[in-house]
Amino acid sequence: MRIGTGFDVHKFGDGTVQSIRLGGVDVPYHREILAHSDGDVILHALCDAMLGALALGDIGHHFPDTDASFANVDSRDLMRHVSQLVADRGYRIGNADITVIAQAPRVADDILQMRETIAADTNSSIQQISVKATTTEKLGFIGRAEGIAAEAVVLLEVLGE
Repeated sequence: MRIGTGFDVHKFGDGTVQSIRLGGVDVPYHREILAHSDGDVILHALCDAMLGALALGDIGHHFPDTDASFANVDSRDLMRHVSQLVADRGYRIGNADITVIAQAPRVADDILQMRETIAADTNSSIQQISVKATTTEKLGFIGRAEGIAAEAVVLLEVLGE
């Protein structure tokens, strides 16, 4: 078994949008996320956790924000690529535990779809994927709804066990 952790944070911009991408799901929200990619903090944290468990560096090493080919990229594509790296090295997700940290938007109604999407994209079952949400009780930049963060912990198991 191998364990990895991941963390990601992004700032909200002033641009207005209909939704933002979190956990591979379009979540209704009016403020844009400032990011080189789609800014999906949940999937970025999970990718970092999987890469960390394999001692393969971080998401910025594999998908640098200096590379124009990753501009506005769908983070589900990044996660599927990282999942393939996991499988190529003989592992699979045993379980992943992800926490999104945001004062806004509220994501409780979207968590089941996030879990289903992540499970499908990582060749896992929904029982292996946990997504939770918390606020910072209006403290700090997250509490002022200036940004959003996520952290992830993943356990990788040897394939076939």
